Amino acid sequence: MTLDVADAVPESPSTPAEPLTIPRLRPAIAPILARLAASAARREETREHPFDDVRALARAGAALAVVPREEGGAGGSLRDAVEVVIEIARADSNVAQALRGTFMAAWAVVSRPDAPHRDETLGRLRRGHILAGTGNERSGGASGSVNTTAVRSGDHWVLNGEKYYSTGGLYADWFGGTARTPEGAVLRFTVPVDREGVQRLDDFDAVGQRLTASGTTRLTDVLVGDDEAILTDGNAPVADNPWQGSYPQLHLAAIEAGIAARVLDDALWWVREKARPIKHSSADRSVDDPYIRRRVGEMAAHARAARSAVVLAAEELDEVRGLHGEEAHRAGARAAAAVAEAAVVAVDAALSAAPLLFDVGGGTLTDREWGYDRHWRNARVVANHNPRDWKLAVAGAYRLGAAEPPTTGLF
Repeated sequence: MTLDVADAVPESPSTPAEPLTIPRLRPAIAPILARLAASAARREETREHPFDDVRALARAGAALAVVPREEGGAGGSLRDAVEVVIEIARADSNVAQALRGTFMAAWAVVSRPDAPHRDETLGRLRRGHILAGTGNERSGGASGSVNTTAVRSGDHWVLNGEKYYSTGGLYADWFGGTARTPEGAVLRFTVPVDREGVQRLDDFDAVGQRLTASGTTRLTDVLVGDDEAILTDGNAPVADNPWQGSYPQLHLAAIEAGIAARVLDDALWWVREKARPIKHSSADRSVDDPYIRRRVGEMAAHARAARSAVVLAAEELDEVRGLHGEEAHRAGARAAAAVAEAAVVAVDAALSAAPLLFDVGGGTLTDREWGYDRHWRNARVVANHNPRDWKLAVAGAYRLGAAEPPTTGLF
């Protein structure tokens, strides 16, 4: 189905009642996360997108966690921001992924003082806007090829094409992507989603993460002003830290950590509130069954491993901020490898923990009412963004001193 432009998110207040801080942010988003957690299974079954709660998270300043106080943010570390992502994913992993573009934008303006259109992006974040976008297409050609066209017409560019994996697209206020000019240059653009010619489709149909709004965005004669675009011809100087994909990959790892945490939450609730020991158990209560305890401990270990790996990688990536020259290059490579390692740990943990949930109960645990199968399906879809074997090989090459991580955006 299509989303009418009338459904676009309305303007939100530009300044909060009180200055934003991490201690204020956490209780502000807690009731939103509680609602998301309580309704996640039902909404997935009925394909009900949580538009109001996603907008509420953005307006509360969730993505501003890492933005400095003097620029209207909460002034937290990257670890603080990633812990917010983990908690959002713990409530509903779809929402954490739908907000990935918004969190990416926040990290970009914080880590790159020279980021193009930085002030405009900061303003949008402070107003609680949601940013989505993708360069991906399903129009054939090699991975990463761009067939969307940008043709000059007077004072504007005119875009035509179709993007896919538009993560968060239905929730967004702004959509960004790439197009190619007749001369072969790449145009990076960001336009409001209610711009004439922008059409967002609810056609994402993976086995998991079904409510991330990651489907098609069609662009038909969309006008783009020069202040909404950046033209690159491939001759731009290489950044001191060329690993600009590290945060996007870390965000995905944080989602996996959140899924592992939710698996543990659901297991604990089931054992305490619903489960009954099997007939030949030595225990009168499931909480006293030694094998149930073992399974819960195993899930807890997976959840802790995922979270620990992700927050440590966040600390390492945060250390790159403010560095220049060769120092930034070395730190960026080290952080890219750390993020790759954390991603493998988090993916393995979530995929390992999710099936174990079914070992703490009987047949009733498998009823669709509970939707517990979604944890493995969601973890699997997030994991499929980038192959773990590549991450392991890249991390190994870096540790051996044989090669730096690729700068493709996947590290």
